[in-house]
Amino acid sequence: MSANWFSEDIRSMQLQFQKQPKVKWLVLGSYLSCIAALLQATGGLLPVVGFFISPFATLPIFIGTMFFLQIGVISYFLSISLLFILFPSELIVFPFTTGILGLGIGVGFYFFKEKWNIISLGAILLALGIICLLYILQFPVLGPIVSHSFSFLTVGCIFLFSFFYSWLWVEMAPFFFKKFKPFLD
Repeated sequence: MSANWFSEDIRSMQLQFQKQPKVKWLVLGSYLSCIAALLQATGGLLPVVGFFISPFATLPIFIGTMFFLQIGVISYFLSISLLFILFPSELIVFPFTTGILGLGIGVGFYFFKEKWNIISLGAILLALGIICLLYILQFPVLGPIVSHSFSFLTVGCIFLFSFFYSWLWVEMAPFFFKKFKPFLD
């Protein structure tokens, strides 16, 4: 199954955007970083509702990376810096989950045409980020129900969840592309 349903639109937008002045790239990257940091921070600022809003911190990183690789990378690291300064409690989660997923899917759209390659790249990066948080940094990213001791069942469930979650983002990409395209012209 290919991503040709969408990749030609992305390629033309990438070519068009690369002709823009570099100042526009920096402004867009900064803008997307601010949005990502605010969306990520809602999990801590709005206890119940924020947990449903904070996953959308993936979107600005994904959009920036999909259109121009350097913008996505700048947005990712600038978002981490903003979270470090403004919301340090969210700093550990963003780089390993929502941020890396946005970066992975955006890079997938930037380099691949096959939908399953795009989904797989995002899923692998997200799963590795969660596993790193859970088993290396000993951060309870999945809450108290998951033990810090290694389990193949847990790792398998993390990969299944990551694949499904990445697939959802890739399927929603055309919708977000159409919404953001006028802002990037």
